[in-house]
Amino acid sequence: MIKYILWDIDSTLLDFVEAERAAMLSGFDRFEIMIDSPDAISHYNTINESYWRRLETGELTRDQVLNDRFKEFFDYYKIDWTDQLVYDFNHYYQTELGNHIFFNEGARETLDALSKDYKQYAVTNGSKTAQTGKLKNSGLDKVFDGVFISEDLGVDKPNKEFFDIVFEQIGSKDPSEYIIIGDSLTSDMRGGNNAGIRTIWYNPQGKKNDTDVVIDYCVHSLYHVVDIIEDLENGQ
Repeated sequence: MIKYILWDIDSTLLDFVEAERAAMLSGFDRFEIMIDSPDAISHYNTINESYWRRLETGELTRDQVLNDRFKEFFDYYKIDWTDQLVYDFNHYYQTELGNHIFFNEGARETLDALSKDYKQYAVTNGSKTAQTGKLKNSGLDKVFDGVFISEDLGVDKPNKEFFDIVFEQIGSKDPSEYIIIGDSLTSDMRGGNNAGIRTIWYNPQGKKNDTDVVIDYCVHSLYHVVDIIEDLENGQ
C-alpha cells in the first residue's frame, strides 16, 4: 500500500527551463555580461545538464558543478571571467532561480488531490539556496510533509544512501509504501530502482528510455498520476 509519495521538483512540479532562462537573463543584466546569441541559454542548459549528470555518477563534486559549468559557458562565449565573477554569478543565479516560479500543468491540482490520503515529500539534488527559495515562493513548503535536499543529506540521488536517509527520517523502511515521481531517468528513476520503490516517470516530451532503468509507469501529464496511484490502491 502506497503511503508516501516522493516528488522531484525541477522539471517535474516546476518548469526549470523557464526559471533558468529568467535567472540567466537577470544575471547577464546584473553583471553586465554581453552575449549576442539567441542560443546562449539553450547552450548553457546543455552544459548544465552534463555537469549534473556527472554529479550523479560521482565524477564531480557539487562545488565543481556549480562553478565549472559557468567557466565553460563563459569560455565558449569568450567572456573574460575571474574566480570571483564565477562565484558571484553562481550565487546570484541560485537566488534568482528561487525567485522565478513556473508550475508545470497539473502540478498544483495533483498535489492537492493526493494530499488528502498520502504524505508527500520533496526529494531534490538542487542547491539548497535555489530549492529553499522555490519552496517558499511557490508555497510548496506548506504542501509537503517534508523536504529532502541532497546538499543537506550529504549524498545525492540516485544513490541508495540518499533514500536510506529519507526512509529513516520518514519512519518507514518498507519500500512497498513509497513511490517516486520525477522527470530524470538517471536521478529519479534510477534512484527509485536503487531504493527498490515504484517509479513514475514524468515524460511530457515522449522521450525514449534508452537506459537500463526500469520504469513502472510513464505519464505525459501530471493529471494521470492520481489515477495510477488510485489503481495501485485498488489492486489494479
